[in-house]
Amino acid sequence: MRMRRLSPEAGPVDPAEAYAYPPGPASGTARPWVRANMIASVDGAATYDGRSGGLGGETDRRLFSLLRVLADAVIVGAGTVRAEGYGPARPDPAWERLRAGRPATPALVIVSRSLRLDLDAPIFTAAPPDAPTIVLTTETADPGRLRAARDRAEVLTAGGDDVDFRTAVALLAGRGYTRLLCEGGPRILSQVAGADMLDELCLTVSPLLAAGASPRVLDGPPLPAPSELRLAGALTDDEDFLFLRYVRRR
Repeated sequence: MRMRRLSPEAGPVDPAEAYAYPPGPASGTARPWVRANMIASVDGAATYDGRSGGLGGETDRRLFSLLRVLADAVIVGAGTVRAEGYGPARPDPAWERLRAGRPATPALVIVSRSLRLDLDAPIFTAAPPDAPTIVLTTETADPGRLRAARDRAEVLTAGGDDVDFRTAVALLAGRGYTRLLCEGGPRILSQVAGADMLDELCLTVSPLLAAGASPRVLDGPPLPAPSELRLAGALTDDEDFLFLRYVRRR
């Protein structure tokens, strides 16, 4: 990954060091750290032609892989799983050292209220035993679909009609998943932020103009109050992408 730092000081950078989680989440008893990874065009579009992948470049794809390697579990909405063609996470030999003492890949956590899932898809059938696919749903989910989902994956219920992300994060932390990565989509990320559970936003700014009716990085009702962030790092590459890392002000 050919990246260079713009802030806090200019110069070469080790991406694994730049994106390392805070020391606390390395412990199973520590407070979880919820990080999101999103991309947007210069004019604010979170997708192009219905997919976030249409905005990315090679460095962004490598960063996507690195952030997964650093995480214990990856949270993603069922709509994004369908739109982006998700399968189980795959080991990345380039970052193998960063998984020492942990499974080769993070667990995938699919958020779905309706449980309208393709339970025969590889994301369920090909998930490794030490990094199983987890389904996160609500107490009011359809009982028949709930039984079917439990035949294919571990199912966690958090909240009544809507997913309660405070409860969800606590349930995942109780299973040892304290370094959490949310890959969206924008509606899920809006709910995570609305629950005041987002600690960090890794935002790639793609040097493209997209226009259209694409959603923003957060797509949902206004937050009760704007969440204040501080810029923790800014990187760039030879293709003029910006890689920004913001953390929440405490």
